[in-house]
Parts: sequence; structure tokens; C-alpha cells
Amino acid sequence: MVVRPRDDPGGDPGQGRFRGCDGHGHEWAADAIAARVRGAEPGEVPGRLCTMAVELLPVDGASVSLRSEGMPVQLGASSEHAAYLAQLQATLGDGPCRWALQTRAPVLVRDLTAESCVHRWPVFAQQALVAGVRAVYAIPLGSDSVCVGTLDLYRDTPGGLTDDQLRVARLVAGVMTAALMELPHGEEYGLQGGEPWLSGLAVDQDTIYQAVGMIMAQLGVGADEALARLRGDAFAHDRTALDVARDVVAHRRRFDVS
Repeated sequence: MVVRPRDDPGGDPGQGRFRGCDGHGHEWAADAIAARVRGAEPGEVPGRLCTMAVELLPVDGASVSLRSEGMPVQLGASSEHAAYLAQLQATLGDGPCRWALQTRAPVLVRDLTAESCVHRWPVFAQQALVAGVRAVYAIPLGSDSVCVGTLDLYRDTPGGLTDDQLRVARLVAGVMTAALMELPHGEEYGLQGGEPWLSGLAVDQDTIYQAVGMIMAQLGVGADEALARLRGDAFAHDRTALDVARDVVAHRRRFDVS
């Protein structure tokens, strides 16, 4: 991965910037997060918070996705590599992100080579390891009763998060949740110039829905089966579901009854 965590000189690389903070690292982190998002345009907030997570924690990448029917909507990432890993989970329909959405609790994977991970997410674990990832931490956005998305953290070495680091990860997720709830996202709340902040993301999601509808018509199947075929085709050709969907909509890819 591109970005390395900023560890203290001579410290344990698993402790990150919070080594020696005596349990008060999250207070300093709150000020740093507030400073990073202050003055940002609404559409910049998710990406800035992902970058902040990488700076604050012993992780190499971060992405944030919004819960949606069918497939999660990626809101931002700290790097192209992190964005790819988010798309990988969306394409496969499985992984720590999906489990965090279902359980509404953090899913902290210390080592993807562990037998329990290989059994739980055999395909995702294999693909993530190929991409150089050894640990994944999925933090839900929302409350104990409602989960609106996940903050996903990726690391290229095995290991867990300390209690302080987990508190900071939850803090970033909390700020992200507040931003999603308060920022304008519909056409009636357009930004300066009349551009709603989620417009580009909505286009991607509309492409998925349109492609699923076309596959339904081509194969005579329901929406769930059509989405499964889209995901399967993407995985078989080492592509993301969004890439295949774009080809379907542009009539470069057609699904035929076998």
C-alpha cells in the first residue's frame, strides 16, 4: 500500500501515534479531526476523514461506504488501493464490511490468514491477501439499532487495535455518521452552483441498478439473481461490479442464457 502509519521512533509499529498517550490520545484526535474537516466542502468530508484515519491509526488505508440495497455506495477512500478494496467487498458481497453492516458492531480481523477468516470469507480473504492486506477493521456508522454504512481500515501487517486506537476509530466513524446525517444530499439541498454532493455517487449506483435491470431482461431472472450474475462475471474477469455494469449499460457486455 502507498501510505505507511506514522509510528513513534523506536516504538511498537502496532501502537501507531497513540503509543505513550496515557489513554488521552482520543482527545487530541478529536481536535485533529475537527481541524481537518473545518471549511471542507460536503463532498470532501468522507475522503478527508479517511485520510485522517490513516494518519491517526496504525493502518495503511481507509474507505467509507454507505449502506444501500444491493451494493454499498463508496463515499470516499484514502487512496486508489483502499478504494479498490472497498469495491472488492462490494463486488463479492462479502467480507468484514458486510458483517459489520449485519451485526452493527465492529469486525476486527487481526490476520486474514487465520483459519477462522479463511472459512468465514474464503474468497475475500484470498483476494485481499493477493492485494497485500493482512488485517481489516470494519467500524459501523450509525447506532446500535441503525447502521448506515461502514468505515473500513486496511493494514498490510497482521495485528489488532489497542483500546485507545479503537476509541479513535469509533470517533472517526462518529464524525462520519454526523456528517452523513447533517450534510445536504438531495437536489433540493444543492451546493453552490446547484450540484448535490452525492450526485456523482448516485450516478454510479444508478449504473448498477440499470445494468441489473438489463440483465434481468436478458436472462429472464429476478433482481437478486441478476445482481449475483453481475458480481460473478466481475469476479471471474478480475474486475469490479461497477466496471462490468458500465459495459452492460453501454451494450459492450451482454448476458445470454446458457
